[in-house]
Amino acid sequence: MRSVQVTGVGENGWAEVPEPEIGPRDVLLRIRACGVCGSDGMYSDMGGIPPHIGATRLGHEPAGEVVEIGAEVGSGIAIGDHVVIDVTKFADGICGSGGAQGGLTEYVVVKEFEAGRQLRVIPKEIPWAVAALNEPMAVAHHAVNRSGAQAGDRAVVFGAGPIGLGAVLSLKAKGVAHVVVVGRGGQRMQKALDIGADAVIDSTTQDVVAGLKELHGEAPDTLGISMRAGSDVYIDAAGSPAVIEAAMAAAKSRAVIVVVATHKTPILIDFAQVLVQEIDLRWSVAYPTEIFEVTDAIIANPDKYAQIISDSFPYDQALEALDLAKTPGAAVKVLITLD
Repeated sequence: MRSVQVTGVGENGWAEVPEPEIGPRDVLLRIRACGVCGSDGMYSDMGGIPPHIGATRLGHEPAGEVVEIGAEVGSGIAIGDHVVIDVTKFADGICGSGGAQGGLTEYVVVKEFEAGRQLRVIPKEIPWAVAALNEPMAVAHHAVNRSGAQAGDRAVVFGAGPIGLGAVLSLKAKGVAHVVVVGRGGQRMQKALDIGADAVIDSTTQDVVAGLKELHGEAPDTLGISMRAGSDVYIDAAGSPAVIEAAMAAAKSRAVIVVVATHKTPILIDFAQVLVQEIDLRWSVAYPTEIFEVTDAIIANPDKYAQIISDSFPYDQALEALDLAKTPGAAVKVLITLD
């Protein structure tokens, strides 16, 4: 069968790989859809992930259908089930992120299946492309959980890519009173409004700090010397030094700043400012507990989540999909379907 792999530094390609065989405690999945993540571009730029340099299988946002079950697998799964997948719980490494398998292939085997651990069954009416959003939406939901955002808070999300948009949905689900998305204009900002953001700020044409003060009011700094934005929570889903600069300039005393984006260059942070304002800096990686928590929200609101998807490609055009996804500003969320 075919698999999409990193084949060299900055290069992706097709490879022929053996079809997986299942053991008595394994479950075989036919992959039906897989999202393209910014991490896929990073893996390509690196030339792959050790020990699979030059042959790293891509695809860590898959959704699939159960097509075969090992003889010793108990209850909790059945042939024909539609499932979302926790790729971090595979016995042979993280699927699509350095493990032995990748979701951009026709079949994946879940070795040593445990009910409720690697897979969750979803209703069959959920579109495959929407089901494949489960993994990135869990990343976004974890960032929101890390922020401690509560009903009535005012929040700021930097970046209107998939993680930023997912954060908007999770913040609103928690009852956050007002969510502002800060970005660089274009279709992403409109999508932010479409899915429920209360306002957007185009950082290319607007003063971000002034805009936040206008939208969220003002609060005195710790020393009572200057006025800062009244925002309670900031989520960095963009990964730009300018984001940290803006958040630090705006943050009131004891505001929370959560970094979920990957920063490719070191950031200079004025710890004196952090100290004086008692700014709470937090970090968010993956989804320790959230992978199937967010599934309920997707099942309840599939049409809302579907709006995040901007481009869909058939499997034969997977390489083109990867190229589009890594082109800055060209797409919001790219999905690949395997029919």
